[in-house]
Amino acid sequence: MLSFVGLGLYDEMDVSVKGLEAIRDADLVYAEFYTSHLAGATPERLAEFYGKEVRILSREEVEVDPEGWIGEAREKNVAFLVGGDPMISTTHLDLRLRALRMGIVTRIIHSSSIVTAVSGLTGLQNYRFGRSTSIPYPYVAGSKRIVATSPYDVVVENLHRDLHTLLFLDIQPDRYMTAGEGAALLLEMEEIAGESQLNASLGVGVARAGSDDAVVIADWLPRLADRDFGGPLHILVVPGRLHFMEAEGLVALAGAPPEILDGAEP
Repeated sequence: MLSFVGLGLYDEMDVSVKGLEAIRDADLVYAEFYTSHLAGATPERLAEFYGKEVRILSREEVEVDPEGWIGEAREKNVAFLVGGDPMISTTHLDLRLRALRMGIVTRIIHSSSIVTAVSGLTGLQNYRFGRSTSIPYPYVAGSKRIVATSPYDVVVENLHRDLHTLLFLDIQPDRYMTAGEGAALLLEMEEIAGESQLNASLGVGVARAGSDDAVVIADWLPRLADRDFGGPLHILVVPGRLHFMEAEGLVALAGAPPEILDGAEP
């Protein structure tokens, strides 16, 4: 059997009781931490808490050539650990489908996810979110700096529909994107598009969700780009038109400019 086990938001304590039992009952335990990771825990702390050796898989072992370790689940109980909730990433769905095609029984053990936690932390209503997207770091091709603009298109589309946008921020082995960097990149994308809508848009940054020192800050995007949120991980939200309770929540919970109350819907 192959068990996909969600580890939750921040550290080793976030795993569910059911998830912890699945890990401790497993013959082999694998994990991937490039789609998300627990900023409050190291692999060594996870292994000590679980009482199991945890092998961290590379991106290639997960996306390109996973059949070897997946195949071990034909004869053994294999636990595959991911930050947050399994199947939020399409990478995990691909692995589950591969396992099913190999005749391997699978199961999912859910945990907390930033997708739902962001609503509780910010006061934004979950059903008001539209399509989410990711902001990647710019890259250099030859001598040219390339900034992907598709995240901006998603934000604008959601704004036109009065929906909020959840923006996942790039995670790389040697760095993580901050909410301020994400806001600055959105504004740069808008400049490339020759538009100016986001200069008057609100942004909400969340850092270290699930920890005791989680930070939630709401401000106009140009000002949010200069705010310091502290350590990882961060996520960014660009809200659409606000219900009055959402506006009150952002002012009370995230220090949003009080003037947002004037334009809120009844």
